[in-house]
Amino acid sequence: MAARVKKGDRVVVTTGRDKGKQGEVLRVIPDENRVVVQGVNMIKRHQRPTQTSQGGIVEREAALHLSNVMHVDPKSGEATRVRFEERDGKKVRVATRSGEAIDA
Repeated sequence: MAARVKKGDRVVVTTGRDKGKQGEVLRVIPDENRVVVQGVNMIKRHQRPTQTSQGGIVEREAALHLSNVMHVDPKSGEATRVRFEERDGKKVRVATRSGEAIDA
């Protein structure tokens, strides 16, 4: 199945404590249906000091389930679904709200 969300895409969170926040997809974990979004779902981890790192409390992004994010429409900036179309012989992702191609 083709990927609806890819690394570098702009998405908006639809549910949870970070609802409404937008960010760029840093990583996609397809086996677990999860994505990591920049600046969203921040958690704190206690890091033990090693010879190379100082240690302390590190804040980083945790993974979100794919069903909790939607693409940001390139035209209106609102959340939109994604569909696939064939344009110029290539399969491209298209924002359902405006009809704009996401793979530009």
